[in-house]
Amino acid sequence: MPRQLGDVGWPVSTARLTLRRATVQDADAVLSYRGSPSVSEWMGTPPEDFHARFAAPERLDLLLIVEREGAVIGDLMVKIEDAWSPPQLASQAKGAQAELGWALRPEETGKGYATEAVEAALRLCFDDLGLHRVTAGCFVANTASYRLMERVGMRRETFTLKNALHPSGEWLDSYGYALLAEEWHHRHL
Repeated sequence: MPRQLGDVGWPVSTARLTLRRATVQDADAVLSYRGSPSVSEWMGTPPEDFHARFAAPERLDLLLIVEREGAVIGDLMVKIEDAWSPPQLASQAKGAQAELGWALRPEETGKGYATEAVEAALRLCFDDLGLHRVTAGCFVANTASYRLMERVGMRRETFTLKNALHPSGEWLDSYGYALLAEEWHHRHL
């Protein structure tokens, strides 16, 4: 079974959205909402070299664009990673899990689009890519983000004290969430 986003048949459609691989041409659309106060509050202000970073192949390889009626409304990171294993099982652990992240245009929040997009990403991870585990994290104060994780069936696994620097420069507490393939499949029988 493939374990790379490039092996998926793109684009992927949901009831209201289309997910596709990001291209260099998406940089301006993504930058237009990543710089908004409600997004940069959690992700930080986009760097001056945003376009160069966005165009880096290693970045484009893990970024999906979320469209509604042909307009970019958000993006999803699907970072496929190796799981820890002893050396003799390394081939089984290669590309066995993924970390998710997301950002949505502020005017598109509260309409269920983020939930729909993350559900589609989870379906890709478990059904199309055959991954074992998917994780996501957020600052404790980012209520919308952790509620989204809970809505899609992810379970809170960690609470860490002041482990990440918030864009304000303050060390903040974080939550870590995860979902296993068997949990996903049980939920979607």
